[in-house]
Amino acid sequence: MARQIDFRAPLPRPAETVYATMVDAEFLRARLQQLGGPGAELLEHQADPAGARYRLRHGLDKSVLPPLVQNLVSGNLVIERTETIRQTGPGHYEGTVDVQIPGAPVTAVGTMQLHDAPAGSEFAVHATVKVNIPLFGGRIEETVAEQVRNLVQAETAFTERRLRV
Repeated sequence: MARQIDFRAPLPRPAETVYATMVDAEFLRARLQQLGGPGAELLEHQADPAGARYRLRHGLDKSVLPPLVQNLVSGNLVIERTETIRQTGPGHYEGTVDVQIPGAPVTAVGTMQLHDAPAGSEFAVHATVKVNIPLFGGRIEETVAEQVRNLVQAETAFTERRLRV
């Protein structure tokens, strides 16, 4: 059984400004430095005003994982995330997100949207987390979905702080 993640957040600037910030390589490196965990790195980056594609590596210290998940990984948990986003119209961007945990039967895939709103813009992520492990998969999905949701919230808060500067 897969777990759904639905996240929405208002941001204080127009979508075009938020997009330019979100896909900036230096911004992504700063965000990873603060929120990416052990071994965090910007692995690939391509961006222009019409669209972007980038790949990120995050790390989670094994000690912060629930015991059930700790037993399934050796060392820290490595998460690789690929995002694409492109402008689909004035003030509107759509993209995809693909999350992989190398060596683990865990995936998360979804979509993201960024569009102008009356007070700036709105950012939304809709994703599905799937763990292919009999018996324990559902409990692990809950944990992974919670971690992904927390990360998206923290990253959005980081973006909002940067936009207010």
